[in-house]
Amino acid sequence: MELWDIYDANKERTGRTMKRNEFHLAEGEYHLTVLGVVARRDGRFLITKRAAAKAWAPGWWEVSGGAAMAGEESLDAVRREVREETGLDVTDWDGGYLFTYHRENPGEGDNYFVDVYRFIGDFAEEELRMQEAETDGYRLATAGEIRELAAQGIFLHYDSIREAFSL
Repeated sequence: MELWDIYDANKERTGRTMKRNEFHLAEGEYHLTVLGVVARRDGRFLITKRAAAKAWAPGWWEVSGGAAMAGEESLDAVRREVREETGLDVTDWDGGYLFTYHRENPGEGDNYFVDVYRFIGDFAEEELRMQEAETDGYRLATAGEIRELAAQGIFLHYDSIREAFSL
């Protein structure tokens, strides 16, 4: 069973946990998610297409990310998510933490912080090992191409993370 830490409005752990996807958070309580923008030095970004079997936003484009597990630091969580979803180890890459935003969903019990990171490095496509349960493929896209996908309404979180696509 996967557990997530519960945070207060100041993004401090409360000492309590919740089961994954059992959203019963009260007002002022949050869980932590992370997003990892993977950039190559040639100015293109690795984006993935969500698996068609996904319940939410199937077939949409996104960057790697997910929830931080209980006790896991944000940086460790984003490195794990990028590695699990793409096969890339970004530990020694340039870049790092960019910013945090949060979402509140009144009445749904699903409030969350999102720590956004950008990692810049060189990799060959042969190094990619996409997580089949999560993705139906990938693309190396320019910031303009990502903006076009967002304009079509098929790129997750774009309005919240668009600044991460400027190098």
